[in-house]
Amino acid sequence: MRADARRNYERIIECARQAFTEHGPEAPLDDIARRACVGAGTLYRHFPNREALIEAVYRARIEHLAARAYELVETLEPMKALEQWLYDQVTYVLSEHSLALTLKASMDQTSETFTLCRTMMTDAAAAVLIPAQRAGLVRTDIEPRDLIRLGHGIATACEHSPEAAPRLLSVAVNGLHPI
Repeated sequence: MRADARRNYERIIECARQAFTEHGPEAPLDDIARRACVGAGTLYRHFPNREALIEAVYRARIEHLAARAYELVETLEPMKALEQWLYDQVTYVLSEHSLALTLKASMDQTSETFTLCRTMMTDAAAAVLIPAQRAGLVRTDIEPRDLIRLGHGIATACEHSPEAAPRLLSVAVNGLHPI
């Protein structure tokens, strides 16, 4: 993709995320194009229909969160990387919970995008989990999907009191240590 086309694509994704947050998945596509400072033709060249745009917005958020796991593994000690990624996951779910639910509800749960996002998150969780397990810092019976469930569970429990999330996350992380 040319640099200007890439910028347009990214602007459309960000403006769509904002519009979907404000108005749900039925946000007017013309409004999204206007917010992104592109014509409707540019929007439709990148996203032939609403479903393609919804999937792209969801995928972009998941790609960002998954990429964060690999950044953390490269820069932090294993347990710190795991803790930080869980914190980032909880923060993501807390800040974008309603948008993610709305987008997921609008997507086919068997779609290629949904499957890809689930795989990206599982692989990201494994990227932070396995080094901590190999270092003897985390129980070996913990699986990557457990980390994802843990993060979602804490965020869901703290939906109305997000200030409790760091404390609950600390308690949960202590439970990951070997017995």
